[in-house]
Amino acid sequence: MPGKELRNGIDISNSIRKFLFPALTGNYLTRLILLGLSCFLFFSYILIPMRIQGHSMEPTYRNGSYAFCVRPQYLFTPIKRFDVVTVRFTGRSVMLLKRVLALPGDTLEFREGTLYINEERIDEPYLQHHSSWNLPVREVKQGYVYVVGDNRSTSMSEHHFGQVKIERIIGGVLF
Repeated sequence: MPGKELRNGIDISNSIRKFLFPALTGNYLTRLILLGLSCFLFFSYILIPMRIQGHSMEPTYRNGSYAFCVRPQYLFTPIKRFDVVTVRFTGRSVMLLKRVLALPGDTLEFREGTLYINEERIDEPYLQHHSSWNLPVREVKQGYVYVVGDNRSTSMSEHHFGQVKIERIIGGVLF
């Protein structure tokens, strides 16, 4: 037929039109609703998209970038030192990204910006700017972890950090 592109006996333009504008049958609408519901559940409860606002985790995560919170990450494995985690700060919508520095029972201190855990000096290769933070020795309580952001170029008073209940940790971070 003139004007029709045929490839292996198939009308290409008609196939494209059917793909882009399918008939609204009951099966199509059911699949569409199930797909939408599956995506909603997946991105609300398993892999939560987040927009990074703020500079507390730079250079690891930049202001304005995006990441995903992996909710089931700590269902079967414990939180490890130096993991980047998502912490529920207030309500369901405000979450912070922080790095776990100390686990329950550990002691932690900062001396002139150098981190000491259990009186052992810790090298932190993920830091871009070292600070002059001083924080006396403190022990992390059972059921808590100690979290801090990676950007320590500003004073301690400008950061949200410290002991956080493990139950407030929503999950790990992907990307």
